[in-house]
Formats: sequence, C-alpha cells, structure tokens
Amino acid sequence: MPSIRLENINKYICQGVSLEIFNKELLVLLGPNGAGKTTLLNIIAGLTDYTGSVLFDSEPVDKLSPSKRGVGYLFQDLFLFPHLDVASNIAYGLRAQKQAQHELQGRAEELLQLMKIRHLATRYPKHLSGGEKQRVALARALAFSPQVLLLDEPLSSLDTQTAKYLRIELKQLQKKLGITTIYVTHDLAEAEEMADRIAIIQSGHVQQVGRPEEIFFYPINEAVSDFIGAPNILRCDHCRSLGQGVMEADCGGLNIILPDDGNMVRRIALFPRDIYISETEPPGPGVNRFKGTITSVNSYGDAVRLEAKVGENNLLAEVPHHIFDDMDLTVGKEVFLILKLRRIKVYQDRDSGQKRGI
Repeated sequence: MPSIRLENINKYICQGVSLEIFNKELLVLLGPNGAGKTTLLNIIAGLTDYTGSVLFDSEPVDKLSPSKRGVGYLFQDLFLFPHLDVASNIAYGLRAQKQAQHELQGRAEELLQLMKIRHLATRYPKHLSGGEKQRVALARALAFSPQVLLLDEPLSSLDTQTAKYLRIELKQLQKKLGITTIYVTHDLAEAEEMADRIAIIQSGHVQQVGRPEEIFFYPINEAVSDFIGAPNILRCDHCRSLGQGVMEADCGGLNIILPDDGNMVRRIALFPRDIYISETEPPGPGVNRFKGTITSVNSYGDAVRLEAKVGENNLLAEVPHHIFDDMDLTVGKEVFLILKLRRIKVYQDRDSGQKRGI
C-alpha cells in the first residue's frame, strides 16, 4: 500500500496544504465543518481539479483519472442503489470494469463474509439498518482491492452505540488489510479512538499533525488547544505509589490522586467541563479538591469559563449558563475546585526505566 504526499495543494479554502500519510497508517483529518477536509479527500481521489501535486509512493498521480488511482471512497452520503440488492451493490463497480461473472460473484461473496453481512446478500437498501448500510457501502468501496481508502465521516449518521461498535470493527479491518486510510471526522473522541495519527485542519490549513496523545498533551498553538476543548495540562514533577491501585502525583505543587498502572506520569490533562466549582466547601473526602481564587469570567458558547488561581497553577473550569446564573461567581472570589478523577487523562513514560519515588 502506498504512502501519500500532498505538496502545496490549492483548492477552494485549502491553500498551500502539504501533508504526508504513511504507508498502511490510518490518518484522521480532524476539524470543524467547512475546514476543507472533504475537499482534500476529493483531491486525493482525483474527483476535482487542483493545483499542487499528489504523490503515491513518491510518484505523481495528478494526471491519472479517478479510476486509475486505485482509491476506494466511502462518501458521507452512501449512495447505495435502491434497485439493487446488497450483493449487486457490492459488485457494481466490478461489473462496470467488465469483470467475468464468476469473478464478480467470488469477490462479492468474499466481501460479504469479510463484512459479516452474508445473511443480507439478497436484501435491498430500504430493508437495511443504518449500520448495515455502512457495512455494504464499505464492502463496495473495497470491492476492487484499492490501495488507498478514503472515509468521509462514515459513522456520523449512526446512533452512539452502533457507531462505537463499528469504529472498533473498522479499525481492526484496516489493520488486517494493511490499507493506507484517511478518515474524516469533526469529533475528537472518534479521532482519538481511530487514529494512528491526527491532522488538525482549520480554515484550509494543517495546524498540527501527530499521535493522538501528542495532539492532546502538546497542542502546538492556542487554535489547536481551543479546538480540542482547551484542556488544562499540568506537568507532573514527581509520583509516588499509595498502594491499592492509586498514586499521588505532584503537578506544579498540586498533589493529585491518579490511577496507578506502574508507569511514570509526565503530564495530566482535564477538560474545563470536568472541573466542578463550588462556592462552599463540599462534603465528603477531600480527594483532588483544591481552593482557588477566580481571576477571570468569560462567556463561551453555551457555558461560562472561569479561570482560577490554584497555588502556582491557573485552572480553567466551565459552568453551564443556567447554573452560573444561580451562583455568585465573580473575579476575586474564593471557590473550591474538584477534579473529577475518572476524567483525568494521563501522558506516561512506558518502558522508560524511570522509577517514581516511594
């Protein structure tokens, strides 16, 4: 399967885009609606004109037609043919290439088995669930054994449970086939779950490319940080085991309790929405509870963001407007902040040989 390189691509909102997708990897293009993600897929597939160059394994494919590029494309709108049953939908592209009937049937049968939809072979699209339609559309995209697979928000129309299940299967399938894959989404959690690497796209520009943990714990600029939810990121200077599967991490002077799996924690991150704010000291154990002073109050979408000085750290918390309106939260006021243990993300050193303090 080829590596892909985009060199100085220009089309619509995309201006001067350069990007490399490694051989056999699953790269997620992550960005808001209108960022240029689908435009880049169409350029790679050869479905639109552009300036710049697209290279597969260092060979330009700019003059090749879509049918010659060896690209399978699963569109956001699935475009299943309503008058064809599942097996015929899968074999449609092969039939257009005038393959022999026995080859068509053999390949369709292979994909029906691969996608676990053999029992649906004679059904028509109107009798399929959303998840079943996705499987059929993916099988059709894979029918001619493409070198590259492009997936444009393939699970966005599905319910949460079905989408999560299919993400797991899709990731396993991609690794099994070893096919170079580009996956478009605007959902950070989906990108984290799927990606070998993530490319953040905003207003037609590639802001940052890296492994999910690199994007999350080391955002390159404020635009990336804000897009992924402006997480509070704290450096951990020292860790010590407390036994019973928990550790205490010294993060900028804050002693924070974390799950202990034997690895050295280098950084922790917590979304503003996962920090609970109280005007009075809450009852219960004081785990991950700190006192701070509000230093700024700003409206942000459907919530209010509060910045509080806690020791030497500035923590950003979020309060829904309807809750904020019932509280007296102003600059200079002392408040209590509780960090939700289960929501804390950790960046670890694995197999580094470094030992934490005891």
